[in-house]
Amino acid sequence: MQQHKTDKVLSSKTLARIYNWIGKKLDSQSFYEQPGLDKMIKHGQFDTAKSIFEFGCGTGRLAEQLLQQHLPDTTNYTAIDISPKMVEITQQRLKHWQPRIDVKTSDGSVKLDYSTNNFDRFVSTYVVDLLSEKNACTLIEEAHRILKTDGLLCLVSITHGEKTFSRLFMKVWQWVNKLHPVLTGGCRPVNLAMFLAENKWHINYHKIISQYGIAVEVVIAQAS
Repeated sequence: MQQHKTDKVLSSKTLARIYNWIGKKLDSQSFYEQPGLDKMIKHGQFDTAKSIFEFGCGTGRLAEQLLQQHLPDTTNYTAIDISPKMVEITQQRLKHWQPRIDVKTSDGSVKLDYSTNNFDRFVSTYVVDLLSEKNACTLIEEAHRILKTDGLLCLVSITHGEKTFSRLFMKVWQWVNKLHPVLTGGCRPVNLAMFLAENKWHINYHKIISQYGIAVEVVIAQAS
């Protein structure tokens, strides 16, 4: 893989400032984000999950949905986010499920301070598209490390469009991100499946969908 030289990736400090400012307004993006999340939930076998790790929890909207509707009552949920404001919102949102919840502020590193074979689901939605290719690859390697044997990697991201309108829309999005990445919140179209080494992952589910021209990729992969 080779990152496009014109792609711009914002620093972790800049991303933290942006998402501190966005706060609860991030939930307004659910109109295009939720269809991808629904696909991930449907195919992620969350009804059997005992321990979840979420990288980039945002406002905790996904965690709340999983805890309310899909996870067993004994499931432990661990989450981190680079934005202290997002962590605060998530902690408040999930307080009903204490003490099974552990939500912390990240220092922005993709090297994770969690033990090997510790979780049976690794979830990251609309976050890989913020990372450089190098950091995305490192994150996927870390996911493989902290997942239990046969654990599932559950990813959702914006991606390149497949049909004419979506393809054009996402090219405009990418162009805006190259010129002014703050306007896109640092998000850019990526190809999630390309980050998964064939000798480490078996892809159970892969789908690209489009909502209002915004292309979203969903990947469920099993650690091998």
